[in-house]
Amino acid sequence: MRTDILRKLALTVAGVAATAGGIAGPAVAAQASPAAQAQADRKPAGERELNVRYEAQPNFYYCGPAAARNALSVQGKNIDVDAMAKEMGTTEAGTNSINDITPVLNKETGDDDAYKSVEIRENNADGKQTDKLRTDIVRTIDESRAVVANIAGTTTDTDGVTHSFEGGHYISVVGYRDDGKTVTIADSANPDQASYRISVDNLADWIATRGYSTS
Repeated sequence: MRTDILRKLALTVAGVAATAGGIAGPAVAAQASPAAQAQADRKPAGERELNVRYEAQPNFYYCGPAAARNALSVQGKNIDVDAMAKEMGTTEAGTNSINDITPVLNKETGDDDAYKSVEIRENNADGKQTDKLRTDIVRTIDESRAVVANIAGTTTDTDGVTHSFEGGHYISVVGYRDDGKTVTIADSANPDQASYRISVDNLADWIATRGYSTS
């Protein structure tokens, strides 16, 4: 069974519970100012960033609901993660698959056809699957919606920082540049790494064996 339960790390700060998948404690929210969003809307052709009202996940197994919440925030929606977790069947073992995320995105978007699930079943994405992912991300973001992806394993972002979720994780894709060759991630696991960019090739391989929700 596919889950998003993550590797747990030792604690070094009293009163804070942390794992590779999240921070137990108050959610951290951030929102771009109107001026910053206006600047984002003036980005050149081939580049776009959505305005995310970011919140960190409240525990190690809520990355599915948290990724969906962050994705829906770009539509101006603010849905309670506990309510979404219940609808997704999320337990301490995580959220089973992307197919549990897609129906909730559709319900909260108010359109049964807004999102569909796309799976990459192989261990590594091929060129055709990577090109489809890039096209799907650009189209969805151009429609002012975010993509939600179920990932597993380790990847490296454009700054050379490693992100590792060997047990699985959910993230939101909220922007792109270079016509989708590089994408922006909103990651609920750690507010200190709330946003980073990776190549779409790395993202496709990160999704491999799992799937993503896209328009």
